[in-house]
Amino acid sequence: MAQLKFTRHLVRFFPNLENPTAVSGTTIAELIKNIDDKHPGLAAYIIDERGMLRKHVNIFLRGDLIQDRQTLQDTVEVNDEVYIFQALSGG
Repeated sequence: MAQLKFTRHLVRFFPNLENPTAVSGTTIAELIKNIDDKHPGLAAYIIDERGMLRKHVNIFLRGDLIQDRQTLQDTVEVNDEVYIFQALSGG
């Protein structure tokens, strides 16, 4: 299983979310679906209504930004680390 790691901002809204958490899946899209099955509503912070990565979110797979922000089909291997970052703004 891949290890998903989240910013504290996301963990704050989902207090039962372990950070990191082990999730099964062979693509980024599958990981997001599977974590949302365990923590309903989490995917809405990451992807939009079309299933595309939100503009203010970045996902790193094995230390590099994912390539496919539209369909999230980057391949995930067992024991990969996936970091999900949500940009914060304000003044």
